Amino acid sequence: MTQRIVRGRILTFRDDPRLAGPGAWRLIDDGAAAIADGRIAAVGEAREIIAAAPGVAVDDHSGRLVLPGLIDAHIHYPQTRVIGSYGAQLLDWLNKYTFVEEQKFADPAHSASVARFFLDELFRQGTTTACVYGTVHPASVDAFFAEAERRGARMIAGKALMDRNAPAGLTDTAQSGYDETQALIGRWRGRGRLDYAITPRFAVTSTEAQLEAAGALAREHRDAYVQTHLSENFAEIALVKQLFPSAKTYLEVYARHGLLGPRSIFGHCLHLEQSEVAALAESDSIAAFCPTSNLFLGSGLFDKQRLDAAGVRVALATDVGGGTSYSMLATAAEGYKVLQMSGQSWPAAQIFYQMTLGNARALSLADRIGSIAPGREADLVVLDAHATPAMAHRMESHEGDLEEELFVLITMGDDRAVAQTYVAGRAVKGA
Repeated sequence: MTQRIVRGRILTFRDDPRLAGPGAWRLIDDGAAAIADGRIAAVGEAREIIAAAPGVAVDDHSGRLVLPGLIDAHIHYPQTRVIGSYGAQLLDWLNKYTFVEEQKFADPAHSASVARFFLDELFRQGTTTACVYGTVHPASVDAFFAEAERRGARMIAGKALMDRNAPAGLTDTAQSGYDETQALIGRWRGRGRLDYAITPRFAVTSTEAQLEAAGALAREHRDAYVQTHLSENFAEIALVKQLFPSAKTYLEVYARHGLLGPRSIFGHCLHLEQSEVAALAESDSIAAFCPTSNLFLGSGLFDKQRLDAAGVRVALATDVGGGTSYSMLATAAEGYKVLQMSGQSWPAAQIFYQMTLGNARALSLADRIGSIAPGREADLVVLDAHATPAMAHRMESHEGDLEEELFVLITMGDDRAVAQTYVAGRAVKGA
């Protein structure tokens, strides 16, 4: 039985506009989605949906765009208090700011407090699903999953595996990391809308023994995710080559431990050798494009065209707290600028596809989220391209032009443009 109707200009993607053109999306100017038990029950013209469910409450967002909830493919919830930390590149930034802050997550109460803030902030920005890093402490992951489960959110997360090159308060061992991950998987994976990511932080902070343990976990839980970092910074790449002298490339360090595959998400992927590009494509692994982080830490410019041409799957991500905004809209704006620097085009329709169905496909979740269709989970975002005086002024000469509207949302939008967010059919912005 329908429990809620969300009315507005329904926009959902069927395919990548880069490949399918305008037929890649469906727009219903006066549309509605009927929601029952956290899922989309029906989508169509508002008058028909409302007539079919007399007496059901209607959330009327007429004139505003209603899209699938936005998806963030790479973010660190323990870094909410280091976002915007001044004046360092990757390795110095980790040691000076991040590793100091992350040690606080040994405290379950601190972890729970930050998890509440983090999910509030994601929902305020229209993000309904994310791939999330915890710290090395199991308590950090327990706290995050408990809060996500309470809110009915679809989230992926994992405990960081780190057994060297970090403070003592932020390291485990190959065996303890394996055991703690197994226990977390047993407690949380498949519970509600939760899934687990085996999370070796990056090759710099894991020994061969720990990466082998991570590979064993990946073999034992083949439908779980793997998330880590790859080729973000030249000093990082040089250090990996020192630590693993027998590996020909950075990616080979992960490959020889069985960590590549269709559920493996590699953050950054900026300075790849051609053999690494080929290996990512062949293994169906995912490269996470993190533009605000790459710019803020001075790491480099992502070459999307190169990866697209090679057949590498790409996802978009904020990478908070190296990234400087929780907003996928702001992240997309910086991504557009990064690609402009390399002479690469990224039209607005392609960007919105990426943040919704594209990221859902990258995460093997397109049968559940990323589109507005019967049977899909009712994660939605309502966007207003007139949310600020400057946006409304900009739109005056472009009313009725969908691609201009989408581009305004990307280049000028922020949390103020998010009129409401729905998680499993429940309005959560400001809840």
